[in-house]
Amino acid sequence: MKNLDTEQIYGIYSGNSQGVCTDTRNILPGCMFFALRGETFNGNDFAVAALEKGAAYAVVDEPAVEEADPQRIILVENVLETLQQVARHHRKQFRIPVIALTGTNGKTTTKELIAVCLRKKYNVIATEGNLNNHIGVPLTLLRINQQTQAAVIEMGASNPGEIAVLVKLACPSFGLVTNVGKAHLQGFGSLEGVMATKGELYDDLDAHRKIAFVNMDNPLLVKMAGQRQRMQIVPYGVSNDGARVIVDEGGSPFLSLVVPNPCFTAVEENREEEWLTVKTNLIGSYNADNVLAALCVASYMDVPAADAMAAIGEYVPSNNRSQLTRTERNTLVVDAYNANPTSMRAAIENFAMLKMPAKVLLLGDMLELGQDSIQEHRAILELALEKGFEKIFLVGGEFAQAASQLPGRGGDLILFDDSASLRDYLKEKPLSGCSILIKGSRGKRLERVIEAL
Repeated sequence: MKNLDTEQIYGIYSGNSQGVCTDTRNILPGCMFFALRGETFNGNDFAVAALEKGAAYAVVDEPAVEEADPQRIILVENVLETLQQVARHHRKQFRIPVIALTGTNGKTTTKELIAVCLRKKYNVIATEGNLNNHIGVPLTLLRINQQTQAAVIEMGASNPGEIAVLVKLACPSFGLVTNVGKAHLQGFGSLEGVMATKGELYDDLDAHRKIAFVNMDNPLLVKMAGQRQRMQIVPYGVSNDGARVIVDEGGSPFLSLVVPNPCFTAVEENREEEWLTVKTNLIGSYNADNVLAALCVASYMDVPAADAMAAIGEYVPSNNRSQLTRTERNTLVVDAYNANPTSMRAAIENFAMLKMPAKVLLLGDMLELGQDSIQEHRAILELALEKGFEKIFLVGGEFAQAASQLPGRGGDLILFDDSASLRDYLKEKPLSGCSILIKGSRGKRLERVIEAL
């Protein structure tokens, strides 16, 4: 089928197919297959196979493929752009609150916390895993159905303009930027570049006079929000909310928060407790902002405070994000999904505060920092050495170069080219009775070391 516009393709999708697939290994009967391209694959090559496996239709952008089955193969100029426009058209069919969030750190955890809180009252769809890019966002939007009452959409970016593309697809009702920091500097160029790109979410909210949940304790976010005069602000923050952070109380390393009770009243006969304690399964005081963001969104959307607090207490992090793992020999704080200078510093400082025995660092390179990379890695090493950990294991060439700039301290650092080398070393010289922070960029694959701990 040729020369179909977005609405016509959407009509076929909504009336004659059962969802969307982009991988022939996961074909759903009756789905619409979008033949996306990647650096190492061309989905057009698999379009016919998708139909044979049960897809109802296939969307391709190579004319020769369309000839194989003109009735079920839809030829377009660009499959990715078609997927995005179909998703945008689909989203606009639903008058539901869509909460978009981005940020340098904490966006996935914050997304998960918001979603579990809202699910206490609403049927919610949310970004799964890290499907937060130009492909993942449209796939998430296409999961919205007649039963959906709210959507929480995570948005990631490594280059200018990427958030602007995603917000045009999602048409958010609300937005939240967790924070801005030094990450993906190779693409953004500077912290100012990061602020401009994350601020693209604020730009969209401002243009449509929508609402942003803003951490008023963060000067950069306050500055960015203040530059968008038409955007409405709902504030939160540890100081803003009068909250108190509790870390490692009673031997537990998990974060707790004491927050004012929104139901408190001074009327004696209707008096409630003035303060509430929010308990979590999260490691790190830096997660306090993520918790308060979720509570703020939940409160705004009329989720009872007790239900929201219960949801946060029930949430257990996964996918190597702020996870506490106990092996037969050691206690691990695994935060190895990603890393940048801001998150690395926060993780190390928090780990140093915990009342845990025999603390060891296992750090992997922070990637995509551009010309500032060695300087940023050296600053992290200086912090780590200052805290006096028992051992510091480093994985990657960036840390190795930074360590070479610290004369007299190199003996305190144990260097490895890759995570496999460190894993093999720890199998020969195992650690026991240690508390170990594992933190690094996803590309260093530090999770491979866990089996040796």
